Amino acid sequence: MQMESMDKELRSSRLSEQLNKHYAAIAIPKGLYCLSLRLTDEYSSNALARKQLPPPELVPCLSDNSYFHFVLASDNILAASVVVRSTIRSSLKPERIVFHVITDKKTYPAMHSWFALNSLSPAIVEVKGVHQFDWLTQENVPVLESIETQRAARDRYHGSRRPITSANDSPRVFAAKLQAGSPTYTNVLNHIRIYMPELFPSLNKVVFLDDDVVVQHDLSPLWDIDLSGKVNGAVETCRGGDSWVMSKRFRNYLNFSHPLIAKNFDPSECAWAYGMNIFDLNAWRKTTIKDKYHHWVKENLKSNFTLWRLGTLPPGLIAFKGHVHPIDPSWHLLGLGYQEKTDISSVEQAAVIHYNGQSKPWLEIGFKHLQPFWTKYVNYSNEFLRNCHIMEPQL
Repeated sequence: MQMESMDKELRSSRLSEQLNKHYAAIAIPKGLYCLSLRLTDEYSSNALARKQLPPPELVPCLSDNSYFHFVLASDNILAASVVVRSTIRSSLKPERIVFHVITDKKTYPAMHSWFALNSLSPAIVEVKGVHQFDWLTQENVPVLESIETQRAARDRYHGSRRPITSANDSPRVFAAKLQAGSPTYTNVLNHIRIYMPELFPSLNKVVFLDDDVVVQHDLSPLWDIDLSGKVNGAVETCRGGDSWVMSKRFRNYLNFSHPLIAKNFDPSECAWAYGMNIFDLNAWRKTTIKDKYHHWVKENLKSNFTLWRLGTLPPGLIAFKGHVHPIDPSWHLLGLGYQEKTDISSVEQAAVIHYNGQSKPWLEIGFKHLQPFWTKYVNYSNEFLRNCHIMEPQL
């Protein structure tokens, strides 16, 4: 009896710890909030912060397929700066890199200011707000309706501090459910990757990067991978050394107790990762991936979010089914935001490291021994960072 009581107490303590971590992860740190405000002010008062990106003479490069085109969607200026900077610094051909940074309307002035005032020449950087894409309308993007409903659902649970969890959840499952309900997933920027062919009609291939990655090797060889007619070059996550991070199958993301899911999908099918994907946009344009994505997001909405937990990978797994070409796992190492025991030698060797999970490297709850791989790409002497008291974490 005493043993059972101690087990209950330990479990309760672990769940409480996960809940505290969750709220720490979704709160915007004061420093990042300050950075966004100051850069927005700079956009209003400083013509240099408003200068055209890229300059007019380089605009043709934005649709030139002889360049390596990277796409990043983020409302986190510091995180975006690390992704772009690390990609360029790790490249053997920085003069052939074009970065398309997409952000929301609110963050646009600040994001534009940052990249206008911090040149990354010879690479080319474009910053665009979702409001500047004529194609992104409610009619073309029915997923916007789902986002509003998801937001309401999230607010209903998070606002009352009642996450969508069960009393029997293990601490790991509990953490995963909390993560799935994060505000990040109810942001249009998180769905934007499904519209790559429409947003970049002239481009043949793009590499899409999440804002919680660091690039450590030259990524240009990704363009040479033969995707065998497939659309999405991705690292599979169902096999590998780490039995926690690399054991993901469809059953981990979709609710197979729902007849609609059970009838259409195989629970043991291997999952793959978002975060670093090479997309063949020409092959994509010949498919119905976008329509399938919309169809299943709508079905999930109709089922009151019972087909999968909130998040954008589940509908991605469904929509890209049959269109994924597995690439070598060394291209993309996952789990640095939740697997504290990530093997350091694997981190050092990976082309892209991904801090997916709650413990982002810019947060207090980031894993101290994994933060230096991210902080090395932050210029802590930058006046905006100093004025906002954004300092290198003490290890």
